[in-house]
Amino acid sequence: MTPTTPTTPTTPTIRTVLGDIAPADLGPTDSHDHLFIRTPLLPGEELDDPAAATDTLRAFAAAGGRALVQWTPYGMGRGAAHLAALSRATGVHLLAATGTHQAVHHGAHPTPYGTPYEDLAARFVADLTTGLPGAPEGVRAGLIKIADDPGPATDHARRVRAAAAEAHHATGAPIAVHLEAAGDPYEVLADLRDRHGVPPDRIVLGHLTRFTDRPPHRALAAEGVRLALDSPSRPGHRADLQAFDLIADLVDAGHADRLLLGADTTTRTARRLGGPARLLTDLAPRLALTFGPDLPHRLLTANPAAAFAADWRRP
Repeated sequence: MTPTTPTTPTTPTIRTVLGDIAPADLGPTDSHDHLFIRTPLLPGEELDDPAAATDTLRAFAAAGGRALVQWTPYGMGRGAAHLAALSRATGVHLLAATGTHQAVHHGAHPTPYGTPYEDLAARFVADLTTGLPGAPEGVRAGLIKIADDPGPATDHARRVRAAAAEAHHATGAPIAVHLEAAGDPYEVLADLRDRHGVPPDRIVLGHLTRFTDRPPHRALAAEGVRLALDSPSRPGHRADLQAFDLIADLVDAGHADRLLLGADTTTRTARRLGGPARLLTDLAPRLALTFGPDLPHRLLTANPAAAFAADWRRP
């Protein structure tokens, strides 16, 4: 696949639901979270209440948060109709996702747009450049969300990756990847980078706290991808504690510039227990105490500004 070449030089910007902003204007960021999400795998735990989302964002803003990246793709209740109003009401920049999750989350329609796999890339591009279905005019996605499988990659996962890579080359959008503990992040990276030509620094690998061994994290960071440590919405959770240890290990290995932090609040229960504000009220102070104040700024502000900025282009 030949990457699309921009027709005119561009300055990297971050695409929020209210429009493009300069990376310097992003501010402290929750790099992986959900204000709205539903899946048949978690009945009764849906995040579907705009008022609750408003409260979550206001608490985050009160703690110093200025941006939140929602990884919920189309077909999983991403709340497209509400995102712009929520951003205006709370002053928090919101980034929305296009893309597709594992087929199991989409029920009988593994391509939730109702289109063949061959048309997925065009749907992703439309979300990124024209607007989200069901949203006010001009509300666009700022990233592409896809998913690995818990085991060998399925045909669904491979075809969605191909569509995501095509959409990336057409628009410049970053690609965020949901990883499974039983999956293979190296295979995902090799497919996106080597087969489809996606630059590693345009790839964000999520759920790294699911991998307990240290060498894979260091090896992936050395490849130039961005690593999202995205569990700290659940106080006392094993993955939350592990996130701090992984940060320490990767900082020691010289990979602090590869790291992003997110709360990944996916259920009503998780929202009640914590939420994105904990990144700033709990995790950031612990990081500052251990490593000094520069590290929280890098992980929560500087790194997201680089990860989600793009030289946006229209195909």
